[in-house]
Amino acid sequence: MEHEFRALQENKTWVLVPRPSGARVITGKWVFKHKLNADGSLERYKARWVVRGFNQRPGIDFSETFSPVIKPATIRTVLTLIATHTWPAHQLDVSNAFLHGNLSEQVYCQQPTGFVDPQRPNDVCLLSRSLYGLRQAPRVWFEHFTKHVISLGFVQSRADTSLFILHNSSDIAYLLLYMDDMIFSRHAFAVKDMGPLRYFLGTEVHRDCHDFFLNKAKYAAEPLDRASMSNCKIATTPADTKSKPFSDDGKLIADASDYRSLAGALQYLTLTRPDIAYAVQQVCLHMHAPRDTHMTMLKRILRYVKGTLHLGIQLCPVTTPFITAYSDADWAGCPDTRRSTSGFCVFLGDSLILWSSKRQTTNLLGELKINLPKATVAFCDNVSAVYMSHNPVHHRRTKHIELDIHFVREKVAIGQLRVHHVPSSRQLADVFTKGLPTSLFLDFWDNLTVATPTSRLRGVLKDDGLTSLVIAL
Repeated sequence: MEHEFRALQENKTWVLVPRPSGARVITGKWVFKHKLNADGSLERYKARWVVRGFNQRPGIDFSETFSPVIKPATIRTVLTLIATHTWPAHQLDVSNAFLHGNLSEQVYCQQPTGFVDPQRPNDVCLLSRSLYGLRQAPRVWFEHFTKHVISLGFVQSRADTSLFILHNSSDIAYLLLYMDDMIFSRHAFAVKDMGPLRYFLGTEVHRDCHDFFLNKAKYAAEPLDRASMSNCKIATTPADTKSKPFSDDGKLIADASDYRSLAGALQYLTLTRPDIAYAVQQVCLHMHAPRDTHMTMLKRILRYVKGTLHLGIQLCPVTTPFITAYSDADWAGCPDTRRSTSGFCVFLGDSLILWSSKRQTTNLLGELKINLPKATVAFCDNVSAVYMSHNPVHHRRTKHIELDIHFVREKVAIGQLRVHHVPSSRQLADVFTKGLPTSLFLDFWDNLTVATPTSRLRGVLKDDGLTSLVIAL
């Protein structure tokens, strides 16, 4: 507590002023936390003074809020490039990161408990810098950090605002920021060098001289404990092949908070587990009013996770950069709305870097200064869709997707994209749109580079100074 309070004082986080008449003074509390290493051992004890930002008034105590979160696809893409070139990957931590942002609003808070000025016990703190808990704290910290790294010559990515790129002749540096856990210059911020990349966002990172292996074994065990399923029977797949249940099938569960908490935990686990992405998406559709049938679906995922705790994603070197994509849709598959479940997966070389149903509108690889010498290959199991990507003649039925078709045909015509038919038995994107039989699911599971941990550090990594990666945890 004393260390935290000294940091607050040294950063001139506030000035003591008499309590203004009619002003809202935000209260706060000390929050204590055990910071753990990747293996679960204790690294250190942390105490933090956190204000109750939920009492702030929009438009008065704060305006805009923003939480900087690096996109998972960006992390996987950059790690694949690092594996390809055997570049070093380091991570840094920042001390009292949110204390660096200057506030533009007038915000008052109480003096920290246990550290009230005996000469001025009735005064309050007029904040000049942000504190943990304030609604605008992430935004002002991010703005402060962005201004600093741009002044050093970095360029902020348009594809991912938490990615910063420095490119000078043959030297490239990639900076990835997640909240307060990355700092670049000791001259502007207090930093702690955490060494080679080992653990971030609850993800364990294992690296040998060739590959990265990412998994969340420790994190995956937590929802199992929470659901009292640590010794449950194992399921071979995360979703069955039966028809999807209606939203009103079964009885409402008494306490929906447990369902939502477990579904949210599984959603975070998909960062390194594409094999459960579809099943998790299905249970998340019912978080507003979960029923016992939906809880059965959720527990099946947990039973599958129990038997696959140590699975993760393998990121391999790329000899020649090329992109391969698989796309599929379960047309009108939702029994309630008759809407389709669509999904796709994208490979950079042999590394799976993206799985999603959200269409991407920017070119991340271009900003990372990676040239693609080959056309992107997209595999689709719908013959009509493949035909339309080449056929310049419009049909009345496809009028509503004319703009999208124009874009695809243009890329096909200039040779940047090739659309090929793939049999349904080899359509990897099926994993993201429907439940599959065990044999087919396990076959696709292997092709999606989901694997068990590889051997550790078989060789010495090259550190030629060309590229470094900084990831905030």
